[in-house]
Amino acid sequence: MTSRGSAQPGRAFRRGLYQRRLAIIFGLQLLAIVVACVLGFYDVMPKVAALAFIVLISGLSWLAARRLWVQVSRLARAVSDWDEQSTGLDGWRPDQLSRRTDADVATLANSLYAFANRIAGYNQRERNFTRDASHELRSPLTVIKMSADMLADDASLGEFGQRSVQRIKRSTREMEALVEALLILARESDNGLTEEDFIVNDVIRHELPDVMDMLEGRPITLELDEPARFALHGSPRVFAVLCWQLIRNACQQADGGTVVITVMPGVVTVTHRCDDSQSRPNRHGFELAIAQRISERFHWPLELQTHDGRRHIARIRFPESTPLPA
Repeated sequence: MTSRGSAQPGRAFRRGLYQRRLAIIFGLQLLAIVVACVLGFYDVMPKVAALAFIVLISGLSWLAARRLWVQVSRLARAVSDWDEQSTGLDGWRPDQLSRRTDADVATLANSLYAFANRIAGYNQRERNFTRDASHELRSPLTVIKMSADMLADDASLGEFGQRSVQRIKRSTREMEALVEALLILARESDNGLTEEDFIVNDVIRHELPDVMDMLEGRPITLELDEPARFALHGSPRVFAVLCWQLIRNACQQADGGTVVITVMPGVVTVTHRCDDSQSRPNRHGFELAIAQRISERFHWPLELQTHDGRRHIARIRFPESTPLPA
């Protein structure tokens, strides 16, 4: 009784068709070899001719078996040449398969075709999300920043109002850094990120004013220590966002103290020092989770240390950095 497997609703493919054809090929080969040996043994056929016949039969069997493997080879090449931005595997739609296709091959082709379409759909949704979110989230933040700046210049605004405006501005800057980080992580690949050679020290110095504004009103001192200088090839914005998240995480560890950013050869360290009255239990929040994901995405190892409950250290290593003169 012939078993059948369905790789697509409404179409049936023979299961085990490849194995049966292979068994027939090697069965016929074995029969021909036995016949040639018997004829050669009884001198009905010259031994040289019998040997040549066996070689010929073996070659034909190999060609026949190789022909059976053609469909699998074609499918493997299609997967190897597949572009994940395309909608599917061309020529391997379930309705394009021959009815003589083995059920196992048809099932594999059907599954790969469905998987390719899911990946293509995912990539399209990713592009739509990053494009729309980039516009829809940044535009309101820009309006909030402009409105907060206008309110801060209003002389009639009292002390309480000024403090509220500063909190709005600080929260807006933190939200901008968070949106930038989430958009970076939302991308499956690095497409859309500008890569260039940049000096780490210069990027950190460029970001310091925004960091100082974020810390305004909090008893936290920010220091930059530069015993070394080095360059990287990559996205300076990604590097800046990573530093932002580590600084924000350091500021969550205590109500006050000193945050020191140290640039060493191939290493950037963010250290937070505080006294006993300012320290809190070690808190690893959302900022650190984002920093860890960025470090994994771009292969910049991140190490975390805590000493005596009052000194928190985040160390980022850059294996492919280029040293520069101090």
